[in-house]
Amino acid sequence: MTDPIIAVEKMKIIYNQNKSNEVRSLDGVDLQIFPHEYVIIHGPSGCGKSTLMYSIGGFQIPTEGEVVVEGKKISKMTPREIVDLHQTGVGMIFQAFYLIPTLTILDNVCLPRTFMGESLKTRREAGMTLLQRFGIMEQAYKFPSQLSGGQKQRVAIARSLVNNPQIILADEPVGNLDSESAKNVLQILKNLNEIDKKTIIMVTHNPEHLYYGDRIIHMKDGKIVGEEVNKEKRPLDFFEKARKEAIGEKKISDVKDEKSLLEGNTQEKIDVPNELKLLMRMFRGLDNSQLGALLVPFKAKQLLSHALAELNDEQLSSAENFLKELLFKNIKINDLPSKLDMSFEEGGSNWNKSRAKSFSTRIASILEQVDFQTDIGEKNKDEAVLHMCGYLQSMFHLHLDETASARFHSFMKLRFDNKIDGIELKKQLDLAKLLGGVGLNKVTAEKLVREMEVIMLLKYKD
Repeated sequence: MTDPIIAVEKMKIIYNQNKSNEVRSLDGVDLQIFPHEYVIIHGPSGCGKSTLMYSIGGFQIPTEGEVVVEGKKISKMTPREIVDLHQTGVGMIFQAFYLIPTLTILDNVCLPRTFMGESLKTRREAGMTLLQRFGIMEQAYKFPSQLSGGQKQRVAIARSLVNNPQIILADEPVGNLDSESAKNVLQILKNLNEIDKKTIIMVTHNPEHLYYGDRIIHMKDGKIVGEEVNKEKRPLDFFEKARKEAIGEKKISDVKDEKSLLEGNTQEKIDVPNELKLLMRMFRGLDNSQLGALLVPFKAKQLLSHALAELNDEQLSSAENFLKELLFKNIKINDLPSKLDMSFEEGGSNWNKSRAKSFSTRIASILEQVDFQTDIGEKNKDEAVLHMCGYLQSMFHLHLDETASARFHSFMKLRFDNKIDGIELKKQLDLAKLLGGVGLNKVTAEKLVREMEVIMLLKYKD
């Protein structure tokens, strides 16, 4: 079995223990992290997520329990081994950067290697290589006060990597950055995981960042209260071992449900497919129970808001009802214009003829693509992707060169395969071509992804 690179076992961290002002920062935490995983620890301020990270890094001593890093218990490490762990085992990225203001950028990056007996030339060559990689080599001989927040954080990332650690700990790394700089830093961390195969552990309170991680650990009040998997990297034998350890050889799902059954909650748990989970991220109003036919009202609402958002509530409500009828196949698309054009007294939506016609044409175009994707998608996914690419390029008048077109097709296929969600797709479409993206402008990328996500929602079947 592949051993975890990090194991946290029944860990508690208690301040002022057995006193009236006792505080339990961590309360019985168990966690295993495997090589090359990107794990995000998420929760509100004060939930213990940063304390957990500092314990993993050997900066915080547990009151009870144990932390094991690369097979070694931190509590059993000698002072020399602790130093080695901090020098070469883990790299730390802080929200506040912690650059030394009197040192140049290059010297800040090289500082962790200063105490390893290397020559100045060797250190600086390593530092310049990292600065070049992160696009800040021209800042090498400036001081931290001369850099922007985003540049400072890239320097901090370079510093964390200068000794080539396998584990990178990032504590709210974009908390002090603007949205564009934050996006760049988060992409750097993603690349370090996917390209350099670093094990990344990031702490954040921001739910918008969660799709970057392979696995999301949710914390509250010093405890792990949930786990979400975007991309499974844990070895198969981990699950087999967990199954065998489950009480009475029960399935893991049965064990998880045991507590809810004891509490009187006998509602059957719904297993939500990954395809729907990714759609749920784009359409926040969706919950687990809205499957199959129950999705139709939600689909109608999303389709309506996507195609039109300029009418009063009564007109919209009436049109939404007609869309439900259309999606339930109780009326035909050819009937929609007349029903929208009729007055309220006649049972219509009180639109004008021109608006009703253009809206119905728009809906027909979307539903035609939905029908094609439904019919062809399961039989020939490559053809479905190609057809969707052509539809979107025509709809949004995209004129892509050969490189951008190939990337566009590649990212669309990843979305079709449910390997990325709509948020990640939008990011890659918006990303500059020089950075490996398609190079669309932000507004076009948002509209295009919304169009595709609506189509994927409409074709979804449980």
